[in-house]
Amino acid sequence: MPQRKSGHVTLSDVARATGFSVSTVSITLSEAPLSANVAASTREKIRATAAKLGYHPDARARSLRKQSSGTVGVLAFDLSDPFCMPVVQGIQYGLQETAYLPLVMDAHTERNVFDHSLRLMLERRVDGVIVIASWTFDEASLLADIKKNAVPMLIIGRDLTHSGVTSYLLDNEEGGYLAMKHLLELGHRKIAVIRGPGEMFDSAPRWEGMQRAAAEAGVRLLPELTPQLPMLGSPGDAFEGGRTIVAELLKTKQTFTAVTAFDDMTALGVVRGLYEAGRSVPEDCSVVGFDDVLPALVATPPITTVRQPMREMGLQAVERMLSLLQKPAGTQRVGKFSSPPQLVLRASTARIAGRKRASH
Repeated sequence: MPQRKSGHVTLSDVARATGFSVSTVSITLSEAPLSANVAASTREKIRATAAKLGYHPDARARSLRKQSSGTVGVLAFDLSDPFCMPVVQGIQYGLQETAYLPLVMDAHTERNVFDHSLRLMLERRVDGVIVIASWTFDEASLLADIKKNAVPMLIIGRDLTHSGVTSYLLDNEEGGYLAMKHLLELGHRKIAVIRGPGEMFDSAPRWEGMQRAAAEAGVRLLPELTPQLPMLGSPGDAFEGGRTIVAELLKTKQTFTAVTAFDDMTALGVVRGLYEAGRSVPEDCSVVGFDDVLPALVATPPITTVRQPMREMGLQAVERMLSLLQKPAGTQRVGKFSSPPQLVLRASTARIAGRKRASH
């Protein structure tokens, strides 16, 4: 069998090795209707030789014929964030049994990187784009490029239905409500809330849900106990933010028996800050997080949190995207889809009666 010099195995290589024409090899390996006219022994020899040589179809050539790249762009705001990776894994798993290959890119929470990554995706003619982004930004240029190229887009973590983008997100207000209601049911009344950064889309609805639960219970959330995180550059910033803010709250001598944090990484920072101040969780102070990322489960104590079904969100996003891709350009219907949050009870919260002392 002749030796190839370099590069991928081609139809010509298989043709030379079998002695048949390139057209016969192509018809056979593509399982085109005309392959029925090729002798069974010939088809068997061609397929066996192709397998031995390690031949794989040229996806680029196939995409040119079909006018489809066979790829779905997946643009994540920060792959180092514990929230992002389960969503991406769900997307990858959902695309496994399809003809589409995910092209995953990381924006590193930087707008210029986000824009550049999106341009690269459009240049590579992705068939659709799934964006994972919860921070707010001026999406005018983003949407303009997407619409000009008639590329179906779906965003996870933001609501852009008003701008003609199918959106998939958690019911954040209900999640905030569940977190606060849990602490109230445990008897806590002096509750500190570490609110999310103003730039994050889910900060406001979570805070609204917490206020609603407190109002129903006749509890006033004190402004001095409801600080806001600055804009986060990385998950580590959320941890340090929680650690720093709870230390500052303790210095004010304001009494609080529980803390509900914007997310799990912030909650973990709160636990560390309380520990460094000689406070125990949940004996001296209960702590609730949000998201249900892996670190919250393996922490000591494990964190009570509000779960986002992250992997399932990725799977659902694929299902919605495939539905969009099946429709002609310009005919896709825009929709908003959401998942219900779920309270996950763990050891970081306890009834107020079980406390040894209040944090102050």
